[in-house]
Amino acid sequence: MALTAQQESLIVNSWDMLKNDSADHGLKFFLKIFSAAPEATALFSYLKDSSVPLDQNPKLKTHATLIAETAIQLRKTGKVNVGESNLKHLGAVHLKLGVTHAHFALAKAALLETIKEGVPCIWSTALSDAWGVAYDHLVAAIKAEMK
Repeated sequence: MALTAQQESLIVNSWDMLKNDSADHGLKFFLKIFSAAPEATALFSYLKDSSVPLDQNPKLKTHATLIAETAIQLRKTGKVNVGESNLKHLGAVHLKLGVTHAHFALAKAALLETIKEGVPCIWSTALSDAWGVAYDHLVAAIKAEMK
């Protein structure tokens, strides 16, 4: 299902509110994932033997920023363009690490909760649905490259 004009508008408006602190929101996103599934830290090589607390880990913060940049790419084009992004690499990495459908579902829940906390004044079912559709497009693009 493609994003509707209304969904894109909702995403754009909420992203305008989130983008100034995108790295912070990205970090919160990962911390939610690790809270729900501590074993997910094993998917990140730089976290395996790190003694740095997750919320202070500079490599995790960098990774969170990359996630935010992917969201920006989605907004700029209105769709995920694999040829114009790092999604081919993401697909290969996710495949190599053994990321499953359950991991993607957990990440979606963490994303929506992070956005809800980031823009509580405009949070709605419609906004949740819009971000859900955008996330599903991103995951479909990643999964398409997981061959």
